[in-house]
Amino acid sequence: MDDGQRGDRIVTGADARPLLVRGARILDPSQGLDERGDLLVENGLITAAGASVAGQGAPDGARILDAGGQLLIPGLVDARVHMGEPGSEHRETIRSVSRAAAAGGVTSILTMPDTDPVIDDVALVQFVMRTARETASVNVFPSAALTKGLRGKEMTEIGLLAQAGVRAFTDGRRTLRDSGLIRRIMTYMRDFDALFAHETQDADLTGSGVMNEGLLASWLGLPGIPREAELIPLERDLRLAALTGARYHAAKLSTGASAEAIRAAKDRGVDATAGVSVNHLSLNENDIGEYRTFFRLSPPLRHEDDRQAMIAALADGTVDIICSSHDPQDADGKRRPFAEAEVGAIGLETLLPAALRLHHAGQVGLSRIVEALTVAPARLLKLDRGTLQAGRPADFALVDLDAPYVFDKSRIQSRSKNTAFENARFQGEVTRTFVSGREVFSLPDQRH
Repeated sequence: MDDGQRGDRIVTGADARPLLVRGARILDPSQGLDERGDLLVENGLITAAGASVAGQGAPDGARILDAGGQLLIPGLVDARVHMGEPGSEHRETIRSVSRAAAAGGVTSILTMPDTDPVIDDVALVQFVMRTARETASVNVFPSAALTKGLRGKEMTEIGLLAQAGVRAFTDGRRTLRDSGLIRRIMTYMRDFDALFAHETQDADLTGSGVMNEGLLASWLGLPGIPREAELIPLERDLRLAALTGARYHAAKLSTGASAEAIRAAKDRGVDATAGVSVNHLSLNENDIGEYRTFFRLSPPLRHEDDRQAMIAALADGTVDIICSSHDPQDADGKRRPFAEAEVGAIGLETLLPAALRLHHAGQVGLSRIVEALTVAPARLLKLDRGTLQAGRPADFALVDLDAPYVFDKSRIQSRSKNTAFENARFQGEVTRTFVSGREVFSLPDQRH
C-alpha cells in the first residue's frame, strides 16, 4: 500500500454536506467545556458544540454520526515534526507524514526545516505549502531555519519568511553556539512577533555522548550526556530573551533542572514557553535495555526522577505543550550498534495514547493533557486551530478513551517504522479524525 497505509481510510475528497456528531463527551479546554452533547459542522466550520446542541434537529441533507459516548476533542496541534521531503523522501513524504498525523488525531503540524535543501528561503517555504495543499490530508505549517543552511553563521531573511506565512523559526536539531548571533536574531525577530524555537544541546558538553550520563551508561559502556548540556544553553537563551524581549520557546526539555529554569524565567516575566516530547513523559533511560536503538533520542531519555519532574512541570503549566518529536529514520540508520545508530523516532501516531498514560495513571488531568496538545500549541503558533469554538475550522478527533490495544507495526502509517512504542500497550484510541469537517481517518470497524 502507498506510503505505508495499512487499510485505514484516508479520505481526500471534500464532503460539502453538514455534519452532526451526536452523543459525544465533548472536551474543549479553550472553552472550559467538558459535557455530553453534540457537534454541528457546516461549510467546514464549527457551528455549535456542547449540551446546547443536543436534541436539535439536523440540517437538511446532513450526515449524522453517532459518537456512542466517545470523547470528542479538538484536532491535535503538533509543533515538532521532522519529515524527509524534500531530499529524503524514502524516510517520509509530506503525504505520508500527513497520513501518520491523521491516524493519531493530529490535524495540524509544524514541520522542521532540516530537509535537503534546508527550508531557509521563501521559495522553499512555498514549495512545502504547495505540496501540502496538493497531497496532505492535514494542515501543514512549515517552520523556517534561523540560520542559512543551518550552519549557525548567518541569519535567514526573517522578515520575508514571516511575510510568507512562517509561524516559527528554528534550526531543528541544531543548537546555535554564537550568543551574539542569537541576540541579533532575537532582536530582529521581535519586530515581527516571530517565535524563536530552540533545542538546547551544548555540542561541546554532549561530545560523543549517546545516552543520559549516569550509572546505567557506565554499566552499558556508553558515553553519556550530562544534564548540563541542556541546561547551560537554555539558561543563556532565557537571559538573551529577557534582554531582547523576543518570544522564546524551549522546544524539547528533558530534565528537572531545565523545568526549574523555565519556571524561574517565567516568574521574572520573560516571554518564554517550553515543550516536552511525549517520549520524555512516558519513557526513561532504562527503556534502552540491551542497546535498543529505537530509544536513541535527542535529548536522551533521562533518569526516572527527571521524567517525574517533567510530568509535574506539565501538570502545573511550567511546561506549556507536548510534542511528538516525530523523526523518521530508515532501517539502515537504526540497524547499527547503539552509538552509531541515527537519532530519533517516529511519534505522530503514538502522541495521544502515550500522553493518555498520564491520565489513566492519575498523574495529569485529562483536560490539561488535551490543552497541551491542542489550544496551547495553537496559541503559541498563532493558529486558529486547537479549539471547538463556533466559527473555527472543524478540526477534531473522536477517541475511545478506554479502548485497550497493542501498537504493532501493522498500524504504522509513517514510511519509517522506528517507533519507541513498538508493541506498547495503550488505553485510548483515535477512531476518527476530521479536518475542516472532512473525515481524513477512520478505523476499519468505524466505517459506515
